[in-house]
Amino acid sequence: MLPAFVAEMDVALAPPVRAALLEAVELGDTGYAEPGRLFEAFAGFARRRFGWEPDPGRMVLMPDVMAGIVELLRVLTAPGAGVVITPPVYPPFFEGIPEAGRSVVEVPLAGGELDLDALESAFAAGAGAFLLCNPHNPTGRVLDRPQLDAVAAVAERHGVVVVADEIHAPLTLAGARHTPFAAPGERCAVVLTSASKAFNLAGCKCAVAGSREVARKLESLPSELPYRAGILGVIGSEAAFEHGDAWLDDLLVALDRNRRRLAELLAARLPAIRYRPPDASFLAWLDCRALGLGDDPAGAFLERGRVALEPGPSFGAPGRGFARLNIGTSEELLAEAVGRMAAAVSGA
Repeated sequence: MLPAFVAEMDVALAPPVRAALLEAVELGDTGYAEPGRLFEAFAGFARRRFGWEPDPGRMVLMPDVMAGIVELLRVLTAPGAGVVITPPVYPPFFEGIPEAGRSVVEVPLAGGELDLDALESAFAAGAGAFLLCNPHNPTGRVLDRPQLDAVAAVAERHGVVVVADEIHAPLTLAGARHTPFAAPGERCAVVLTSASKAFNLAGCKCAVAGSREVARKLESLPSELPYRAGILGVIGSEAAFEHGDAWLDDLLVALDRNRRRLAELLAARLPAIRYRPPDASFLAWLDCRALGLGDDPAGAFLERGRVALEPGPSFGAPGRGFARLNIGTSEELLAEAVGRMAAAVSGA
């Protein structure tokens, strides 16, 4: 079976990250986590990559982005409050919101885009927060500044806090530009990010930056929360943000090549699949509805072609008939994955 579903890349560690981790192990530096220079390292990375100057003094160390989302919703919203998400969207959102004691409010994307009128209706109905995924997983869309400003205006009108999951932001590809939601100034918002996706450090730690209003509320987070992070995650993330730019630039070139190569492969082998190359990341969202494989085409690809894609329905009802493919691999394995998908269809 060829695993093309997991949201991590087929790449070796960036040399600066590997060196920092090896040094930590040699020194026996495996105690409790402290931020060290992580916040300053991320601030420098954000300045170079996004033109954003977040304040390290407003950052908090957390175990990972989803754990951060759960804890933030607990301090930023009232118990039972509605939290808006935009399916198809990252599956753990559906579980993390109830874990925080809040309720899921679905506002599906409209043709792959945010539905501002539907968002306004959900906010007006009493939702307390908007969990924004930007760059979006699974579609790979990157919202531009006017779209972010429009979201901010609607949220501010209704007193809604925006919690922005920007974990894929460092993987924004040529032709798009990522703007952090909190970049324009004092919005009622908090941004979560991590080195885990861009630098293949799954589970490594995240920095959080927010407005002054949000920063005050962050003081209510559990005092033990930073110690749930791992020291090697902090060390690896600091090295990635401080010294990983050249490696990341090379990676982005390879991902750009693969997203274009996938379009060629699908056109040649599976033209019925509709595919919009992502603006960011290593995940391709495939519309397989014309193949007649039912709600979960990934099941057919696995059973008949021995290639595993992420099932579209796991991203919510709008994901029925879709599948997510990982393109963060070699061109040879990408071609093999598409070939197995085509074989599954031809044998149907």
